Amino acid sequence: MSAASVDHILFGAAYYDEYIPKDLDRVDTDMRMMVDAGINVIRIAESTWSTCEPQPGVFDFSHVDRALDAAHRHGIDVIVGTPTYAVPTWLVRMHPDVLAVTPNGEGKYGARQIMDIVNPAYRFYGERVIRELISHVADHPAVIGYQVDNETKYYDSVSADMQALFVKYLRGKFNDDLDALNAHFGLDYWSNRINAWEDFPDVTASINQSLRGEFDVFRRAQVAEYLAWQADIVREYAKPGQFVTQNFDFEWRGYSYGVQPAVDHFKASQAVDITGVDIYHPTEDELTGKEIAFGGDMTRSTKDGANYLVLETEAQGQHGWLPFPGQLRLQAYSHLASGADSVMYWHWHSIHNSFETYWKGLLSHDLEPNPTYREAGVFGKEIAQVGERLVHLRKRNQVAIMVSNEALSALEWFRLETGFPDGVGMNYNDVVRRVYDALFALNIECDFVPVDAPAERLAKYAMVVTPALYCAPQATTDTLRDYVANGGHLVSTLRSFVTDEEVTVWHDRAPHNLTDVFGMTYNQFTRPKGNVPVDFAGALSGAAQADAEALIELLNTDADTLMLASYGHYAWKDYAAVTRHAFGKGSAEWIGTVLDADAMKAVLAEAVANAGIESDGAALAGSVVVRQGENAKGETVTYLLNYSAEPVTVASPVAGEVVVAPVVVGTEGTVDEAASADLPAKAGAKVAVGDELTIGRWNLMVIAG
Repeated sequence: MSAASVDHILFGAAYYDEYIPKDLDRVDTDMRMMVDAGINVIRIAESTWSTCEPQPGVFDFSHVDRALDAAHRHGIDVIVGTPTYAVPTWLVRMHPDVLAVTPNGEGKYGARQIMDIVNPAYRFYGERVIRELISHVADHPAVIGYQVDNETKYYDSVSADMQALFVKYLRGKFNDDLDALNAHFGLDYWSNRINAWEDFPDVTASINQSLRGEFDVFRRAQVAEYLAWQADIVREYAKPGQFVTQNFDFEWRGYSYGVQPAVDHFKASQAVDITGVDIYHPTEDELTGKEIAFGGDMTRSTKDGANYLVLETEAQGQHGWLPFPGQLRLQAYSHLASGADSVMYWHWHSIHNSFETYWKGLLSHDLEPNPTYREAGVFGKEIAQVGERLVHLRKRNQVAIMVSNEALSALEWFRLETGFPDGVGMNYNDVVRRVYDALFALNIECDFVPVDAPAERLAKYAMVVTPALYCAPQATTDTLRDYVANGGHLVSTLRSFVTDEEVTVWHDRAPHNLTDVFGMTYNQFTRPKGNVPVDFAGALSGAAQADAEALIELLNTDADTLMLASYGHYAWKDYAAVTRHAFGKGSAEWIGTVLDADAMKAVLAEAVANAGIESDGAALAGSVVVRQGENAKGETVTYLLNYSAEPVTVASPVAGEVVVAPVVVGTEGTVDEAASADLPAKAGAKVAVGDELTIGRWNLMVIAG
């Protein structure tokens, strides 16, 4: 009934006929412009519930039909989104409780994503509109798939419904045994003990992170259940070959940054056939490729390496994101380099009213061609010619980063620098990104694995990194112990293995269950006020001295443990800061503080070498970003990506044929044919290892062989 992959690279944009100024009828004009740009797919309907169902039970799919029919006339495929993430006014008027109650109080109508996803009235009307829409469109020849909801989360709901379901969940988990619940979560503290189920308090202001964390676990599970509920409804109508997807997103810092706090991507993605993602990132002088790669690597990992769909990324985007000439093309190929089988923009045309008026699409408000639109066409035409050699890129990475939503939640409460929920300093995602960014800079590609990854999944990797894995079940520490004993190389950072999965601190020597594996222990740590240098030694003796950040753990080492760094402060000079210890057939390394970007890169470079990991791109680190994989034809595909305003010349790390050559994109968004003709590398040319390759600013080359 469903498809687990697409058969070609999808290139497109979100399209809302509903948002076009009402005095214009330009659906066919838009489709012709899309075809001219090489666009082969659009997304529709996801945010238009109030247009699809203007009054309860009154349905109007005329805009949907216009888009579907026009797309089909022009040979463009369509992904239909369920419209449930923005509720209509009539629903809120009839059932005010569909709005999520948050710690800030009662919800107010206006924005999107303000609903309580477990509310029964919301579910009733949501199911009705889904059934009406999907049954209406499923037979249309343009429809290739469906997107359920949009960037779904639990929206910080603490509603009566959400909390009542949470209590039912706890009663089941603890077999109605309140004594067990109180003991498990340590609720005797500050008289938080619950002695009758009917006295169960509102959890909004709880000071117990074990209980708060369990509530977050429960709410994340509701997201997974909600998406599965929608997907199951859609599949009742979907035709063979039509897929179901969802566009997951990340922690937001003005752009996509780190692990999403409100969704467990590994669990929630089980509901869909193909994981989809929205990736937004800085551009202009701030374009580094890191956010594109992070989002892609995380999304690809949700299904253990399967290809994924980029359902939203920026075209012109918000202020300060207007791409320099060449950047839009570079960004598009960067998504493919991580294993994406699509690049789709939010959105086609810039909106003339309301909140996202200046989150600009491919077209500006005048709806005329512009340099961004034309450069999209450069990529679209190229991908139509070479896409069969770039689709279905498969990775064989040797490094995995283990992540945990539970650790993320816990370290929001027990902040690294203060131990309290005060928002001060670094959080979990800062440590994750410090590790990921260092590997990215080293041209060491990586996957992500969940905290409950089984031994057979970890065995695929030569090195596993656990950044700030504060919450770790006993089973995880057992699995990691065996991983090292069997020859794996484990790198862990400060604040790892501190508590169980329910945020109860282990009461044996730290790190729990792994002191013999790491060959060290500690029972004190402090904030490095002022200057606490980290002095490197041994295999790291060539690394420049760095200052410790956020927290220092005072590590006491065993006699056979290598001290790779210590603290250059008179009070802490006898303690290790970075250690490595042989255990079984492998080794385990501990980084006891947060290192700056350069120091983290140096430490991980040495760790990668110690693990025996080789990369075709390692020698080019700092010059170009190298991303690799195997295509559907069995060829090794190598992307050389220059995220800088200066041209670079490098020695080719591989042999093969140039599939995508550098071109010069002019200020009008089209290829400057004369300037491009002067470039030495041409599509179809053969290169050998060591050949000199020049890649211009904000440019790229793809080699297959």
